Order: sequence, then structure tokens, then C-alpha cells
Amino acid sequence: MAGAVRMAELIREVDLGRDGGALLTLLQAYAEDPMGGGAALPQAVLDNLVPRLELRSDYRGVIASIDDQPAGLINAFEGFSTFAARPLLNIHDVIVAPPFRGRGLSQRMMEVVEQLARERGCCKLTLEVLGNNTVAQGAYRKFGFGPYRLDPAAGQALFWQKAL
Repeated sequence: MAGAVRMAELIREVDLGRDGGALLTLLQAYAEDPMGGGAALPQAVLDNLVPRLELRSDYRGVIASIDDQPAGLINAFEGFSTFAARPLLNIHDVIVAPPFRGRGLSQRMMEVVEQLARERGCCKLTLEVLGNNTVAQGAYRKFGFGPYRLDPAAGQALFWQKAL
């Protein structure tokens, strides 16, 4: 296309020492979005998140930048499947900043996450998605995700929580 400007895109594993500020910026934007809860993160979370993530051996993150601007982030944590006797990788947050949505960035970040999981011998990727977040559901289906079922007669698994 004549006259088109190509944007420089970089997708890589998170380096918390270098990427902590971008991680917090992206996570804050996600938290303030209706699909992230619609409220800013408390200052205590912003102050403590990166140092606490640095202490976790199970944290895996992928960050994307476009023209040196934070554009996307996936936070994931390694778990374990007792049915497969292998690790799994649970995707906890998928964030694409509003100016960069609709460009397939989440798919390219997911490819990097999948590669990280394969390198660690994981048996599967898991994630949670809100029932009314049809845009995210479409992106996840496109990447190969689907509802979790052991037996179709038993229905799909539900994600529950108890706040402490």
C-alpha cells in the first residue's frame, strides 16, 4: 500500500525489571475497563504487584509493544494437572490497550504463551472469560479454546471463587 506507515511490533516474555511500569500501566487500564471490573487498582496493589511477582517462580508473562508503546500483556501462572501428571499454564489476564485492538495482537501474544507452555511440558492452557465478553470469547475460540467439559452430560465446568 503506497504511503502506508508500518508500525514496529515487538512481542516477548516479560522482564519485570524492565517492564514493570508498562505492566502496571496496562493492568490499570484493564482494571478500569468494564471487562476488568471498571475500577482503578488500589495504590497498595500498584506498589506491591511487581515485587511480589518477582518472588513467584510460577509467573509467566508476555508483553507487546507497538512503536515503543505498551500495547498488550498476558499474565499467566503455572499450575499442575493431576489428571495428566503435567504442568498447565493458566492465563490470568489478557490485555490489549484500546488503541491497538482489532489488529490480531492477542492472537500473536497467545502464540508466544503457547510456545512458553510447550517448552515447559505443559499439557494445556486454561483461562476464564466473562459470559458477556463476546469479543474475547471470539478471540479465544479463534485460537482453539473452548468450554471445559469432562462429560457433555455433566455440563461445562464453572469458575467459582471465595474472597478471603
